[in-house]
Amino acid sequence: MPAEWKSGWVEMQKNILYEDEDIMVVFKPAGIATQTARIGQQDMVSELKNYLAGKGLHKGEKEPYLGLVHRLDQPVSGLLAFGKSKRGAAGLSRLVTEGKLQKYYYAVVLGRMKEERGSFCNYLYKDSRTNQSMVVPEDFKGAKEAVLEYEQLSTLAVFGDGRESVKKLPEVSLVRIRLLTGRHHQIRVQFANAGYPLLGDNKYGNDASRDLSAKAGCKSIALCAYRLDFDHPVTGKKMSFEKKPEDPVFVPFFTL
Repeated sequence: MPAEWKSGWVEMQKNILYEDEDIMVVFKPAGIATQTARIGQQDMVSELKNYLAGKGLHKGEKEPYLGLVHRLDQPVSGLLAFGKSKRGAAGLSRLVTEGKLQKYYYAVVLGRMKEERGSFCNYLYKDSRTNQSMVVPEDFKGAKEAVLEYEQLSTLAVFGDGRESVKKLPEVSLVRIRLLTGRHHQIRVQFANAGYPLLGDNKYGNDASRDLSAKAGCKSIALCAYRLDFDHPVTGKKMSFEKKPEDPVFVPFFTL
C-alpha cells in the first residue's frame, strides 16, 4: 500500500460516521476544503479517495469513485454525505435538489437575539468577482430566495480581564439552525444582515465581532453542520447522523 494511501486511511477513518457500498457520511474539520483544484492543498475528496484506494475498492479503475453532492465552506466544519457508487451519488443529488437532505447547524453569534425562535427569508445575490453574497431586493437580477429557521439555545457573557465594566462586555449566543435552502454563504450572510454576525467570520462580520473573535483566538468560523437527516438513496432506510462541534469556541456552551 502506497504511503499516501495509508496516511489517508488512518486520518479519514477517524472522521467517518457511516459507510456502505453506496454512500458514506464524513465529518469535515474546519480549515480543509471540500474540494480544491489547487495543487498540493489538502481537501476532503482527495483524502477520501486515498482512504478508499487503501481499501482496494477501485477494482482496476485508476482511482476510486466518489460522488460529491454538496459542500461546506473551507472555514466551516461539519457533516458531508458522499456517493461511493454512481447510483448512490445520483440518489443523494436528487435528495439535495428536492430539499430532502435535511441539514442542521450550530453557530455562535455576537449578541442576544430579540426572538429566541424564528426564521430569516431574504433574497441573496452572489458576486462571482469577489466570491461574496449579499442581501438584495427580490427583483434584483440574479437574486435567489434564501430561507432558514433558527432557535437560540443559550447566551453567555464574555468575561474580560477585569479592566472593563461588565455592562460593556458583549454577549454571545449559541444558535441551532435548520437550513431550508442552500445558497452561497447563506447562514453567514443572513445572520450578519440581521445584526448577529458569526464569530470568526471576517468576511461578513462587523468591527465588534472581528474584535471579539481576535481576542477569543477564533481560528475558524463558528459554524458547524452537526446533523444530517435523509432517506438512504438506495435502500430507503431513514438515516440520521449527528456530531458535536469540535472547535474551541463551542466548548463553553456544551459544558454548562
